[in-house]
Amino acid sequence: MRSGYTVSVPSISSYRGRIAPSPTGFLHLGHARTFWTALQRARERRGKLVLRIEDLDRDRCRPEFVAGIIEDLRWFGIDWDEGRDAGGFFGPYAQSERRPFYLDAWERLRAGGHIYPCNCSRRDIERSLSAPHAADDEPLYPGTCRPGLPVVPCATAPAGANWRFRVSHGEALRFLDGLQGAQAAIAGVDLGDFVIWRRDDVPAYQLAVVVDDIAMEITEVVRGADLLTSTFRQLLLYRALGARPPEFHHCPLVTDPSGKRLAKREAALSLRAFREKGILPAELRSP
Repeated sequence: MRSGYTVSVPSISSYRGRIAPSPTGFLHLGHARTFWTALQRARERRGKLVLRIEDLDRDRCRPEFVAGIIEDLRWFGIDWDEGRDAGGFFGPYAQSERRPFYLDAWERLRAGGHIYPCNCSRRDIERSLSAPHAADDEPLYPGTCRPGLPVVPCATAPAGANWRFRVSHGEALRFLDGLQGAQAAIAGVDLGDFVIWRRDDVPAYQLAVVVDDIAMEITEVVRGADLLTSTFRQLLLYRALGARPPEFHHCPLVTDPSGKRLAKREAALSLRAFREKGILPAELRSP
């Protein structure tokens, strides 16, 4: 096993947190409670809270969902200190407006030999795997298009291929989560080479959130526990981009009556549904 990449706790002089909803539907109770935690942690530390809309999914994101998210956040009692100045008030930053930042990061990763183009689709990968994987996580890449040695691709633009980040197989990865405690994974076993740019010329979630959190100087990321595995991928990106990672605080997931994680399709558990029933935000903020 190779020597590990361990994240130490940074010394924070000015706390900066963020909430980053995706406008593919209206907010549900799980989102709201996680965002409420993010707000409380920022206020307790007399820091700032940034609002960012993660709207890179061209097929599912809708302007009405953006407006609905802002309305629901305010109804729930969540405010923020920083975003794009929109007519005298802080509207959210929008990932769809930040493409130059992502292209710059792609070029730095390409020039450093950290990424390579891949022609495999998700279906291709799933067909080649015998072991099951979580439906909402990226399947372990079998290395079909991976070069034998790190190389610097000659491409001048990312469009037309899935670009994967090359993980060091066998490397021990660790970080200390503020709520979930010590976390560990083995590269190549628990996570494989992952997509940072999609063939339809859209930066993938892993790259976009890291680039934005670096640019916005986020010192702590508060989000759901379903993203624990993604944290290892993102830590590798922080290292490759020469940036110091933030702290992480992964909140327990809110589940429906059957014990299943809430999804945006569960309309009955959306904030709008609770509001229509006359339920007050204070009644929803605690489990």
